[in-house]
Amino acid sequence: MIKLWMAPAGLHIEPGKMGDARELARIHATGFYRGWPVGEFESFLDDANTPVYVACDARRRIAGFALIRVVADEAELLTIAVDPKWRGKRIGQALLKAVFDDLLLTPAKRMFLEVSEENAAAIKLYQRQDFAVISSRKGYYPKPDGSQATALVMARDLG
Repeated sequence: MIKLWMAPAGLHIEPGKMGDARELARIHATGFYRGWPVGEFESFLDDANTPVYVACDARRRIAGFALIRVVADEAELLTIAVDPKWRGKRIGQALLKAVFDDLLLTPAKRMFLEVSEENAAAIKLYQRQDFAVISSRKGYYPKPDGSQATALVMARDLG
């Protein structure tokens, strides 16, 4: 079965491939203080329980991606990142829609995520997708100045 979803700005969303690891690490590092190494993305791409969704153009230039983990009846959004030149074009929203559509084919009933309380744009995106804050984790995210940010734990029901 071919998995393909439409996205804004002439992009489409498809499953990630092993050869994407370097580009995913690059994009991730543009949005997070501590980006993940290429090897981490290779491990995720090699694991059937951690699907990766990439938003790309017809030449497969990646604009953004979402990475989830599915365990039993729960899913977790491990990370989502959009290349800075593609931000503000609803790529993140399209990635989440593809994730939700694909999760309908799994036993997952609920999805969780963690987001820095300082990331207003991401919180707004998640709230528009019916996520609600269920708890928080103080000191969860390290910041460049040595301080730590609180993570909001958010969840939403699927289907």
